[in-house]
Amino acid sequence: MTADVRLTDTAFDPAALLAAFTGQFGGAGGVVSFLGQVRDGDGVEALELRHYAPLTLPGMEALAATALARWRLEGLLVIHRHGVMLPGDPIVMVAAAARHRREAFAATDFVMDHLKSDSWFWKREKTAAGWRWIEPRTQDFADRARW
Repeated sequence: MTADVRLTDTAFDPAALLAAFTGQFGGAGGVVSFLGQVRDGDGVEALELRHYAPLTLPGMEALAATALARWRLEGLLVIHRHGVMLPGDPIVMVAAAARHRREAFAATDFVMDHLKSDSWFWKREKTAAGWRWIEPRTQDFADRARW
């Protein structure tokens, strides 16, 4: 079991990352991935994610370790951007490889639910009206509570 956890301020290529990740785990019967990107629409011109460096990457690594301990995974990839992004830009990608698909689905869902509500990021979006901070939604906390 391995985890590749990254925090980056530069753009990433989801297709290339997924191909490289999948190529490492030929014995996996299932690879599940989730890609979160900046919405294109609703007047969103940009999205900014800020973080607290002493907590963010260690928190992401601890979350990945929890997922690896909970499910029998061959591998786990968690990559999250910070900084200013434009509509269509990838923000977060989680991929899990497992011998059986259910574990890969569950681990990916678990990691995303926790990143959405327990994350160490502050998020704001820019529209024609200016910048506004975005708080986690009630549904984000309900999703996390399932676990």
